[in-house]
Amino acid sequence: MALASGAGCQPALFRPASSNFDRGGLAVKKASAVQPAKEKKHFVRYLPLYLMMVPGIVYIIINNYIPMTGIVVAFKQYNTRLGLYNSPNIGLKNFEFLFRTKDALLITRNTLLYNLAFIVIGTVFSIAVAVLLNEIKFKKAQQVYQTIILVPFLISIVIVSYLVNAFLATDTGFINNSILRAMGKEPISWYSSPQYWPFILILVQIWKVFGYNSIIYFSVLVGIDQGYYEAAVIDGANRWQQFLHVTLPG
Repeated sequence: MALASGAGCQPALFRPASSNFDRGGLAVKKASAVQPAKEKKHFVRYLPLYLMMVPGIVYIIINNYIPMTGIVVAFKQYNTRLGLYNSPNIGLKNFEFLFRTKDALLITRNTLLYNLAFIVIGTVFSIAVAVLLNEIKFKKAQQVYQTIILVPFLISIVIVSYLVNAFLATDTGFINNSILRAMGKEPISWYSSPQYWPFILILVQIWKVFGYNSIIYFSVLVGIDQGYYEAAVIDGANRWQQFLHVTLPG
């Protein structure tokens, strides 16, 4: 086959590829021009949700993050006249003083054991309540129970302390006046008896947070495919076996 000598008759093999590059560059420019418009449209579409999120973010910043600046007190010789930030810096001397005391080991042990109890007992109790909620078939009843168990989590810890005092006060407490007295027993000075406080602290902490944790676990249980339970029933699994092999892994 004879090759034509004119530039306009060059075979495709020998033609310059600049036209392909031009088309590719044009496509990139169009995509880059469309992307900001798409992002703007996406932002406008979800703007109400962003506005709803603002109060929560402001609350978290004010209530959770700004107070964290007070951690500098651990490295200062605090002086009430000078204030927190103008008090002299002393480095790690406060920590040296703490760990030289005889109570340092006791404080560390109590902190670790209390948190272990909060996590283990709280998790078990929360999962148990979530499973019970999942067994309720009436949606209205589910909503009512979820609201009731969430109330303690929404109560301020100051109010919780007053409620505990209303139960445990030596002279006016509900337990001493209404329960122990009716049983013919002497009132107990709860606040001056250290042997009771491990149980009181664990009970109050679990009562305060279990509702929130239970709802989180409950939302996970709701997402489990019911087909797994149906398959387990066909295989002859009882309710306990369904919990062990379907609910708990889920």
